[in-house]
Amino acid sequence: MYYSDTETVIPKFQLEPDIRTNNKMLRMEKSDCSMSMMRSDFLRPHRKDYYFFVLVRQGSSRHWIDMMPYTLKPDTFYFTVPNQVQLKEEAEPLTGMLVAFTQEFLALEGASSLKQLPIIQNKHNGHDLSLSPDDVVFIDDILQKMYAEYLIRNNWQHGMMMGYIQVLMIYLSRLYNEQYSSATQSPERLMLKRYLSKIEESYTQTHEVTAYADMLNISAGHLSEVVKEQSGKPAIAHIHERLILEAKRLLFHTEHSIKEIAFQLGFEDASYFNRFFKRLVKHTPVEYRTTIREMYQ
Repeated sequence: MYYSDTETVIPKFQLEPDIRTNNKMLRMEKSDCSMSMMRSDFLRPHRKDYYFFVLVRQGSSRHWIDMMPYTLKPDTFYFTVPNQVQLKEEAEPLTGMLVAFTQEFLALEGASSLKQLPIIQNKHNGHDLSLSPDDVVFIDDILQKMYAEYLIRNNWQHGMMMGYIQVLMIYLSRLYNEQYSSATQSPERLMLKRYLSKIEESYTQTHEVTAYADMLNISAGHLSEVVKEQSGKPAIAHIHERLILEAKRLLFHTEHSIKEIAFQLGFEDASYFNRFFKRLVKHTPVEYRTTIREMYQ
């Protein structure tokens, strides 16, 4: 993987084209316990600008996703979506199958419906799925068929790959809903999802519920009522939580000053950002940075 010049805070990796297929939007790899990671990649925070999925059959590597530690477990499915902050701490030989694709891939003919699937949207900021023996058999079978099709140029290859990916993503989305949310897709639930999606797009520029209500063409009162009913939290809390998550990422992974971080998150006044952070985290940004680094470094 290589760096994108557009990321100036935490490096962002782009999907490297596969020399076997010259595909710039989709990549598959089969891992057979060989180690290919450079030591310089470890303890180095970064983001990926693509979706990454891996079925781990064997392995016990340790890594971090948004300051949460994970030790890989056999027969578990792991995934990340663009912009989650990742860090490799240690690695052991891995057996499994990896799939990665870009956001541009989702714009291709036949892939647009994938954007609406829970595993792609990842509203719960998840990273792993527990698998039953039947799940492992089903997912491994799909991945093996995908990999064979991926390597061999044949008629209607694009259609075959799209079909396999849709089946895989739908299956994973069912597991995602079972393990992260049991809510049905009522109109109110869809409104909550749209609200959270708008926050993800605009949280560094927009901090007010009324502005998001305008984006969604509904009243702020109605939006607040629906969000509170569906999530159990006030609408403003979701904006604040997203800002705090990004602030924690930047405090932990970068050396940027508090003033610089405040500006990146859309705060014109660093002192207000300090008060905002302390009110929600119970520590000042400086205290948090010191404590979290002492704990995990």
